[in-house]
Amino acid sequence: MLTPSQYLGLDNSHLLNHQGHWFEAQTLQAFLNMVQAAKDEGICIDLASSFRSFNTQLSIWNNKATGKRPLLDQREQPLDFKQLSEQQIVEAILLWSALPGTSRHHWGTDLDLYDSSAIAIDELQLISTEYQQTGPCAKMANWLEHNAAKFGFYRPFVEGKSGVGPEPWHYSYWPASQLIMQCFDIQQLTLVLEEHNICCKQSILENLDNICERYFYKVALPLEQA
Repeated sequence: MLTPSQYLGLDNSHLLNHQGHWFEAQTLQAFLNMVQAAKDEGICIDLASSFRSFNTQLSIWNNKATGKRPLLDQREQPLDFKQLSEQQIVEAILLWSALPGTSRHHWGTDLDLYDSSAIAIDELQLISTEYQQTGPCAKMANWLEHNAAKFGFYRPFVEGKSGVGPEPWHYSYWPASQLIMQCFDIQQLTLVLEEHNICCKQSILENLDNICERYFYKVALPLEQA
């Protein structure tokens, strides 16, 4: 069982370091097994992101909330930051980026994957078109769709089944991540958010239960992808 500091991304002492990426132990072994199986079939799987700390997520959030990073709508098109209210800014961020403390990347069980043989990491945008049809990661994405479940991985962010926009690059190791979600405590999250300098704090705290219900708890389940 993780402590609040661990599942909120403030402490990664429970994770293992593999080539600069931090993993929950079972997730790491499952990932390595999946990478090898894919390689045996001529498929390249690499990591764009694994563990992400609370402070890293906080930086992403604050940069988006102040217009330093772009906000996208449901079609992944840019929004005019200056035309949005604070509440609209919060909603726009949540569509594609987790509230600090609620990111599944805090756990070491969730990974952003890409095909490093087809696109360089500094060119990768993590947008859906890169994983569809003729996109550079399409071959990898197709292999994962048919094989990831064999290794315990699935996609939590799927159109119509999650509050977060669909992310074909994001895979979660179900045996570990579902246990972490069960121990998540919104009151602990509230205490941490109150202590940090997060933009739009008042709007967040006033609507935190609703935010968690829509964007944290509402995810697809493995059986829905069988």
